[in-house]
Amino acid sequence: MPTTWIKNVDWLVAWDRANPETALERRWGGRHAYLRDADLVFTDGSIDFVGRGYAGPADTVIDGRGRMVIPGLVNIHTHPCSEPMMKGLSEERKSRQLQMSSLYEFIFLLGRPSHEVPADAKAQAEAAVYGSGDFEAYSASAQVAISELLTSGVTTFVDYSSARPNWLDEVAATGIRCCVAPSFRSGAWYTPNGHEVLYRWDEKNGRKGFERALTLIEQARRHPSGRLMGMLAPAQVDTCTADLFADASAAARERKIPIQTHAAQSVVEYREMFRRHGKTPIEWLQSLGVLGPEFIVGHGIFLDHHPWIMGADHEDLNRLADSGTTVAHCPNQFARGGMVLHHFGKYVKRGVNMGIGTDTFPHNMIDEMRWALTVAKIASADIGSTSISDVFHAATVGGAAALMRDDIGRLDKGCKADFVVVDLDHPHMVPARDPMKSLVVTALERPIREVWVDGRAVVRDGKALQVDLARNLRGLTEGQQRGMRGIPERDWARRSPEEAFPMAFGTIGSNQPPAR
Repeated sequence: MPTTWIKNVDWLVAWDRANPETALERRWGGRHAYLRDADLVFTDGSIDFVGRGYAGPADTVIDGRGRMVIPGLVNIHTHPCSEPMMKGLSEERKSRQLQMSSLYEFIFLLGRPSHEVPADAKAQAEAAVYGSGDFEAYSASAQVAISELLTSGVTTFVDYSSARPNWLDEVAATGIRCCVAPSFRSGAWYTPNGHEVLYRWDEKNGRKGFERALTLIEQARRHPSGRLMGMLAPAQVDTCTADLFADASAAARERKIPIQTHAAQSVVEYREMFRRHGKTPIEWLQSLGVLGPEFIVGHGIFLDHHPWIMGADHEDLNRLADSGTTVAHCPNQFARGGMVLHHFGKYVKRGVNMGIGTDTFPHNMIDEMRWALTVAKIASADIGSTSISDVFHAATVGGAAALMRDDIGRLDKGCKADFVVVDLDHPHMVPARDPMKSLVVTALERPIREVWVDGRAVVRDGKALQVDLARNLRGLTEGQQRGMRGIPERDWARRSPEEAFPMAFGTIGSNQPPAR
């Protein structure tokens, strides 16, 4: 197979196996470190050489001067088929009577009105397998999100979604590496009045979703692209029964695949789990025996030490650390509602493996790293509590460890040739005295010129090569418009779209007030 040599890279973030210091570094088997004037060589999607003075053969030689090369980022929590459709709607919309969460009142409002659901044979066949949904809009939304992920340096991501037609082929066609996480649950929450959360239970449907997920995960493993894998994803800690969690956990351990659920993501959820069981959400998961190195807690914000909770024992952090459980941290979404994890540095210091995700739009992984860094310093009131190195490790090897992979998230011999090329001459990178600081704090995704996955370029000149972005942006816009027509049907208060999601400003000549 042809060999590619990127020669004389000004700055390369290499994997240093010689100097692990912390417990997490020992778990990962090393840490990231700068390497100057470096060479990166790969063949058939696998790295052959990282270092200086490569003297072997190469079929293609690329000049690395004026560039920084970093490992591809690993995003362990996204909802790409739904979140982009909330752009321009949910940025300032949280439920004040439900402790600032958007989960129960606003997040599921988009959907076609029932009388507009297509009745053709194809739609009926899809509904029989996947349930009803605007699958055309979901597809466009996911493609837009994947374009944002790729152009912000993500080479591997977790697609935490409901199953949809053509899911595997559509994701694989973009060139990204993906862990599909088909969601299933025993029940669903709803609010009848905007201040109370109730649950509709359908355990039989949850079992069907679990079985369908196992089938889809096996299809992902066998996909001809070689870039897909699977994860079990019981949807939320408060919507899945103990039996479903136990069986999903057993299946994950038997198959040696990860498992993830949303837990400790709202005050409402914390109080509900304590009402049912007399246990915190994390304590309840521990009691089921499901926490462990293969388990990922999506969000993990409202632990018993959080100032909005102030539990009696403050043991949740120990439960996560001692079990080896990962937390998927997605700060942007929560910070918009005034909620922050307390705090990233505290979790890391206690030994919790942290990963990063993009739980909302934009799916900009470097921006999410900046949010993680900033809100950690605010929550701790300590500039030294969390470092750029901490969040970068979470966005790479922390995520890789959560996915039970040691061949992604790092630049080392034998690892996948998944990497990102950054232009050091970009105005936001100059002066490039410490280029990682400049990238995360100042430049974000703007200087990213190329992204390679499995030894193939999937981004060039800052554009995703295998995503028709213009077409999918049109599909996203049309899907949002269809969805907004269904808001009064789904909203407990029967509000119009303009009432449910007020505009940032009032409009001249209109009686519609601005958002408050």
